[in-house]
Amino acid sequence: MKYRKLGKTGLEASEIALGAEWLQGKSLDETIELMNFCHDNGVNFIDCWMSEPNVRTNIGIAIKDNRHDWIIQGHFGATWQNGQYVRTRDMDKVKPAFEDFMQRLGLDYLDFGMIHYVDDKKDFDVVMNTEYIDYILQKKEEGIIKHIGISTHNPEIARLATELDYIELIMFSLNPAFDMLSSINDISDYSKEGAYDKQLSGITPDRAELYEICEEKQIPIVVMKGYAGGRLLSQTDSPFGVALTPVQCIDYVLNRPGVQSIMVGAKNIKEMQDAIDYETATENEKDYASILIKAPKNSYEGQCTYCGHCAPCEVKIDIAMVNKFYDLAKIHDEVPESIRVHYNDLEFNASDCISCGQCETRCPFNVKIVETMQKANELFSK
Repeated sequence: MKYRKLGKTGLEASEIALGAEWLQGKSLDETIELMNFCHDNGVNFIDCWMSEPNVRTNIGIAIKDNRHDWIIQGHFGATWQNGQYVRTRDMDKVKPAFEDFMQRLGLDYLDFGMIHYVDDKKDFDVVMNTEYIDYILQKKEEGIIKHIGISTHNPEIARLATELDYIELIMFSLNPAFDMLSSINDISDYSKEGAYDKQLSGITPDRAELYEICEEKQIPIVVMKGYAGGRLLSQTDSPFGVALTPVQCIDYVLNRPGVQSIMVGAKNIKEMQDAIDYETATENEKDYASILIKAPKNSYEGQCTYCGHCAPCEVKIDIAMVNKFYDLAKIHDEVPESIRVHYNDLEFNASDCISCGQCETRCPFNVKIVETMQKANELFSK
C-alpha cells in the first residue's frame, strides 16, 4: 500500500481508503471481517457518515484494538430520526448525533470532523454563518476533532470551501464521467437519463480549476463516487459506452491534481480486494486512456489526462508532470512560487524538449504536446 500526505495535517493516508456506507445492514462479524482485511492490507483511512446506530457500534468494536492505526472521518449533520437517515443543520439533532458517533465508535478524538453534504449555495451560507459551524470550531478548539473537512458533490461549493482557512480537506465526487459535467445542485442529476447526451469536451473548467487550486493550496481531495455509483463498471450503464475496471477508475482519480486518496464503497472483501489490486497492477491494467479513446462516446480529444502514454521521452522529460504543473500554473497571472519550485525540481523539463514529436504519436487523445512544451517553457522562463 502506498500512502500520501493529507495536505498540511501531518497525516499520511493510504491511497485506497474505505467508505463505510455499505456496512449498513452488515452483521458485526461481517464488519469485523472487512475491517480486519483492510487493516491487514495497509488501509488506514475510513469515512463513516452513516447515522444508523448498529453501523457505528459495529465499526467501533471492529477497531477497538487498533484505533490509533486509523485515520477516521466522521460527519456533523448526519442524523438518525424515526428509523432513517436525515441530513440536518438543526443543532438539537446535530449535537446528539455527533456525541452518539463518538460514543459508539469509542473515540476520544476524531481525526476529521466533516461538514456533511453541502451541495448548494444557500445551504453553504447557512452552514458557515450559524451555530452549526460554531459548534464544529468549538470541538476543534477542545481537541475533540483534530481537523475540519467538508463533503460536497458541487465544484462551486468546493471552490468556496478552499477560501476558508479552517477547511483542511475536501471530500468530493470525482470520476471521468462526472468530470464532464459542470456544477449541479443535486447528485442525482449525474445519473439522470440524457445527462451525458449533450456535447461534451473533457474535464469542465470549474472542476479542473478546483483540482488545481487544491493542489496549490495543499488542501487534499479525498474522492467519493470514484466508480460513479458503479455505472462506470458496466458497459450498459457507462456514459462512455464501455466498462472500466476498478483499477482503471482508481488510476484516473489518483492522477488528478490535489487528489490524495479514494474512498472505496465496498460491500465485501472481494470488492475491497478489487480496489487494493491497484497497488500491484501493471501499467496495462491501469490504462484507462486506451479504453476511453476507443469508447463510442469519447470526450477527451485534445486534452491531457496525465495518463503517461506519451512516455518514454527521447530526452527523459516526465511529460505528464510537466503538463500537470503547466495546467496548475497557467490559471494565474504569475506562476505561484510553490509550483515553480516543483517544476524546477524536475530533472528534465519543457526547456529540454527537442520537438521530435514522438510523444504525440503515442498520445491517445491527440494532445499537441510539442506546442504545450513550448508554452510551458515560455511560462516558467518568465
